[in-house]
Formats: sequence, structure tokens, C-alpha cells
Amino acid sequence: MAKQKIAVLFGGASSEHEISLLSAYSVLTNIPQEKYDVLCVGITKKGHWMYYPGEYEYIKTGEWENNPDCCTAVLSPDSVHRGIIVIGDNDVYLRKVDAVFPVLHGANGEDGTVQGLCQLGGLPCVGCNMTSSAVCMDKSITHTVLDAAGIKTADYLTLCRESLGDMDRACGEIEDKLSYPVYVKPSSAGSSVGVSKAENRTELKEGLKVAFAHGHKVIVEREIIGKEVECAVLGNGIDLLASVPGQITPAEKFYDYDAKYKLGTSVLDIPAKITDDEMHRLRDIAKRAYRACGCSGLSRVDFFVTENDITLNEINTMPGFTDISMYPKLMENMGVPYPALLDRLIQLAVEGN
Repeated sequence: MAKQKIAVLFGGASSEHEISLLSAYSVLTNIPQEKYDVLCVGITKKGHWMYYPGEYEYIKTGEWENNPDCCTAVLSPDSVHRGIIVIGDNDVYLRKVDAVFPVLHGANGEDGTVQGLCQLGGLPCVGCNMTSSAVCMDKSITHTVLDAAGIKTADYLTLCRESLGDMDRACGEIEDKLSYPVYVKPSSAGSSVGVSKAENRTELKEGLKVAFAHGHKVIVEREIIGKEVECAVLGNGIDLLASVPGQITPAEKFYDYDAKYKLGTSVLDIPAKITDDEMHRLRDIAKRAYRACGCSGLSRVDFFVTENDITLNEINTMPGFTDISMYPKLMENMGVPYPALLDRLIQLAVEGN
């Protein structure tokens, strides 16, 4: 049986560029070589797409960009091509692929942009489609969809960049609807980039400035004190596998960028330290949210579990795939080891195209 050809995209013009490199290295070193031929396409922070023919080891360090054999590569939006156009110094040629695996986190990769390009090109794309990726990336839209589906989320308020013109008015509106402490987040950034906690107006103003540096829309949420619990969901349509949830004890005040990817000292407990009833309810809510947002392939659904309730925090459509990431760990706990998980994700993309 001939091997399937898979284009793996990594890097990206995103604040999560470095995380993508780590995730891609893990994916590339675990993808079943007996079933797949891989074409590596790296995207620089400036948004330049390049075919990378070198060793995987140099991807995680960022040194891949300096490889002299790199050359421009673009994913063709022409559905007749169904592949990657590679542009060398003296020639241009087409590399046909059977599917695209966008190991991209955050803006310009997890937000529906690349997924839409794949849709135009008629190429199966691992993970959620353009619409569901966009819905889950924008936290304010996620809130709206989940509220309509009857799924509990934190009390919140959405602000646009124009609010910076009258910061005191914006802060007053937040204080009227929410009580301190609150969390201030860019509406469309992942991995807790640009997120801060505010316990007073001074911290709130500073947090808004930081969050608005990452986008034109910011969401402010009331703090929920509870266990941080995550559930990995795998599948298309109604045929879904929701994992036994895992629990995170952050190394820092909250599970921010450094706690997730740099410090490596946050504690992950699988299964989570919750009751059997909470476990059952949480897995059910994770699948309901997955369907409500139109997810496919995979997503990691994050919750806060308090003494009295379960509150959905966010849905990550391309969660981290590093060696310390929760999604692959949760699936391994369900009897789906890393290589088999990657194989299943690719086949789900092909089946769902």
C-alpha cells in the first residue's frame, strides 16, 4: 500500500511561534513513518512560507530557517493542484499531498485562516474546519455559542480597542458588571498569551493595555476559584471519544504561558481529583460543547470545577503537542499512544473532507 503524503505546517506569524516548533518536533518524530511521507513547511514570524528539507532536530531550536536548502513554498488555493507549490532558484514545481497537518497555535494558524486555505485547495486538514476554528479562537464568540447551548461559562464582558480612549469609563463598566478579581485576556490569542489578573483599577488598566497589544478585542472574565481540569476530545460528528479528565496544578499564580511551556513544573494529574459524578458530567459537557462549536478531529476542552458547579473555560482546537502537553497525555491514558493518535487524526481529516 502506497504511503500517504502529509504536509506538516509549523511556526507561524504568531505569538505562539516557539510553541508550534516544539509541538511540530514531537509530531514529526512520532508520526508513523511506515504509513506517511512528510513534507515540512515552516512559516517564519514574518509570515514567509518555506519548504524545509532538513533534520527535525533544528525545528525545535528555530535553526531550521537558516538551512541553505530552504526555499519558498505556498499552499495552493487551486483545488486542481491539491498540494504545495515549491519555488526554487531555478524552477517551480508542485508537490501533491493527501492531507495537511497544521501544527500551528494561535493567530494565523489556529483561527481558521489556514483551514480556509485548505478548504479552497480541496485538501483534508487535520483538526477543526475554518468556522469552528474561528469560533473557538475568539473567546467572546465562544461564550455566545456556549451560552446559546446552555453550557455554563464565566461571567464576562467584551471590550473593543476604542475603549482605550476612555479607560476609566471602560473600567467602570467592568466594575459594575463584574467584581474583582478579574482576568483580562486578548479575545483571540491562545496559550494564555497577554493574560493578566487584576485585583483593582490600576491593575485592570495595565492588563487592558497588555491584552490590547495582542488584538483589537479583549474579554474580561470574573475569577472562578476551582480546580483546573481538561478533557481531550477526539472524533467527528457523533462518534466522539472524551478522555478521562486531567487536572493541572499551576506552577505560577495561574496557568500562563510560562507555566505551560517554559517552567515545566506544573503538576498534571490523570485522572483529575474530582468525584465520579463530576467526571461523568464534565465529559458529557465537553462533547456537547465540541458539537455546539462544530469541532472535528480534536479539541481540548478546559474547565473550572468548584464545590458546586462545572464551568467551561475555553476550547483549544489545536492544543499543544509537546512532550509535556496535556492532550496527548490524556489520549495515551485512554489507550491511544502518540503515534496511533497522529494516525487517527490524519484519517479523521481524510474521512471528513
